[in-house]
Amino acid sequence: MGKNRNYNCSDVDMTMTSKTVAESFKAYISELSGVRTDWTESYADNLITRIDNAIDKYLGVDAKKGLREATASLTAIQVPAKRDVSFFKTQIDDDFKKEPARRDEILRTLGFSKYLKAVQKGNQEALIQLLYTFKTNVNGSLKAEITGKGMNVSLIDNSNEYADTFSSANVSQEYNKEATREITKEVTEVFNAIYDEIIVSVKRLPVTISTNP
Repeated sequence: MGKNRNYNCSDVDMTMTSKTVAESFKAYISELSGVRTDWTESYADNLITRIDNAIDKYLGVDAKKGLREATASLTAIQVPAKRDVSFFKTQIDDDFKKEPARRDEILRTLGFSKYLKAVQKGNQEALIQLLYTFKTNVNGSLKAEITGKGMNVSLIDNSNEYADTFSSANVSQEYNKEATREITKEVTEVFNAIYDEIIVSVKRLPVTISTNP
């Protein structure tokens, strides 16, 4: 049962019971139409159709599938990105070990000094910040200086590409988080409306009429 439901059973139990009540309601419509003017065969058909549509649209639908897929894509990008920036940092440490001041300046310029610790702890936002700082500041002359020490230029280029790819994946994940919340809210409203209508209708039934819920 989802959050904020008006009933204390599963969605499946509620909708199946509601459909049983609605079908019985229709079976007795000729008698019930004398109780209320709005209890017509058309009303009964519409109620059954609404319940069927809710069952078809929402039961068995995994509202979080998109979010899981977006998160999986983000994780898939995060792993190689963290690996490459860590490898880059290790090579800078080795290549500039005799020039500690220059080493520290490069790492500070490219965002490692500020963001690397948080990245290593799995902070996604820190990884995005590191990648964008890297991409913004690794200009032609700095790239030439670094590769001149022996680093393969592809490692730098890969890190640059991660910035846009990772940011897009992160946006997708956030969108799906919001979409999941909206879908959940919609389901709650639809199911609660069905439940409330069935309960109100049952309370109004003459005691001699049984719907066998």
